[in-house]
Amino acid sequence: MIDIKKLRDNFEETAKALARRGVGPEKPAAARDLDARRRALLGETENLKAKRNAASKQIGIVAKQGGDIAAAKEEMRKVGDRIAEIDRELATVEHDLRETLLMIPNLPAPEIPDGLDSSGNKVVRTVGEWKDPSYRIMDHIEVGEKLGIFDFPRGVKLTGTGFPVILGQGAKLQRALIQYMLDVHCRTQGYTEMLPPFVVNSDSMTGTGQLPKFAEDLYHCQIDDFWLIPTAEVPVTNFYRDDILQAKDLPVKLTAYTPCFRREAGSAGKMTRGMLRVHQFDKVEMVNFVHPDTSFDQLETLVGEAEAILKGLGLCYRVLMLCAGDMGFSAAKCYDLELWAPAEKQWLEVSSCSCFTDYQARRLNCRFKDTDGKTKLVHTLNGSGVALPRLMVAMLEQHQLEDGSIEIPEVLRPYMNGQERLTSDGQA
Repeated sequence: MIDIKKLRDNFEETAKALARRGVGPEKPAAARDLDARRRALLGETENLKAKRNAASKQIGIVAKQGGDIAAAKEEMRKVGDRIAEIDRELATVEHDLRETLLMIPNLPAPEIPDGLDSSGNKVVRTVGEWKDPSYRIMDHIEVGEKLGIFDFPRGVKLTGTGFPVILGQGAKLQRALIQYMLDVHCRTQGYTEMLPPFVVNSDSMTGTGQLPKFAEDLYHCQIDDFWLIPTAEVPVTNFYRDDILQAKDLPVKLTAYTPCFRREAGSAGKMTRGMLRVHQFDKVEMVNFVHPDTSFDQLETLVGEAEAILKGLGLCYRVLMLCAGDMGFSAAKCYDLELWAPAEKQWLEVSSCSCFTDYQARRLNCRFKDTDGKTKLVHTLNGSGVALPRLMVAMLEQHQLEDGSIEIPEVLRPYMNGQERLTSDGQA
């Protein structure tokens, strides 16, 4: 959540920043007004309780002296009734304030581009120069069928659209990619690997910002009130919910492989062919807990750590800085990494690297004790290192040879028993 003090003390500036994200003044104004009402009620009840305490002492003195206390007791009864009334109203106001704040996105960093959709994003750099070969490149569906590594119809039979089956050397390649990513993150980038639960409770989904805003995009087990995770970000970031870290231990860097589940309600009409948009997919996630003074510098490091995966795989990609209106709900600054898919003739997002400042930490109540002895909110970051479906698409198309086989990047061959190519007979 954003800091209510920003709405209280700098409303115009905060509302202007939120307007960059397409948020009108109604929600921030509602939060500001609810906060003002909450503080007024707190002030009134504190005054009444002080009055009641003083009157109680006076009533005791008068009673000991044999005086008449009936009128004073009746007045204090009315005061007690008013305190109870305020407490009920205060509970409602505090609930409404929290619910309103939960629906307000993070404030965008000043340096990110303006814009309300992807057209406002800025290409920061392109790595590698793709040149179309002299032969036709089959798209990932065609080459996948030729190699026997995808079965989309049986995925539909087993579950439904968006749940592909990956077979044989395709499954082997997927497993190799996951192991390669985890090894890079843990061996060379200082991450600690975690294997978290794949289902979480509502508090966890709220802590990282998926609830209540995006409930319809998630898979919910109503009997237990559990949610299938849309990303490892949720359980990994919530690992430190309600905890206090130490400044000397920052940054804390955790990585995890998990399957991810997304209903993506309302995605009809978007690219849904093959592996381009699926409801279950594998991903390796990186999560950082950092000192507020270093969070945006750490974001640049995080982007580089995700890029290292793509560079190691020899893929052509680009880095975008997202505009204010195209960022994720909780992000203050975000970079997307996109791979070129030559047969699809489009760039495919495979990673979003975001700095959330203290937005998630305020929801999580995740703090640290600074060197000055004060307890403060940490800053959180995360990035995919990277999502598998579109990575597979780009690899099958960028590394495709004239005979339709796929050259396996050298960094993956140790994980595939030295196999150098994906072929229709699976023997290369």
